Amino acid sequence: MPRESFLKNRIRSVGFALRGMFLLLRTEASIKIQFFIALLVTAAGFYFEISNTEWILQLFAIGLVMGIEGINTAIEKISDYIQPENDPKIGFIKDISAGAVMIVSIVASIIGLIIYVPKLL
Repeated sequence: MPRESFLKNRIRSVGFALRGMFLLLRTEASIKIQFFIALLVTAAGFYFEISNTEWILQLFAIGLVMGIEGINTAIEKISDYIQPENDPKIGFIKDISAGAVMIVSIVASIIGLIIYVPKLL
């Protein structure tokens, strides 16, 4: 069996990643809410003409929250697959994963406040 070229392998990997991104956006309520918030703050960024540095911080915060939410969702799905019954150890793992989302969400909110509160006052 001939080996696939590096380029074909990378293109296929991007396809899998895009499929995963769209599955996440289509099936998970929390990521839908975060995506909506991301659209709102992006619109606010254009409205308030935020600086390049503010755009970098805002986009980094959006990407971090949504990326960690994706990891959290994967951990929850794997946990449910491994142990469909209620299990305190699985609950602990899921709580830690959700806690990671909470941490980045709080920091992202603070970044948003730092950017937008002075513009609103």
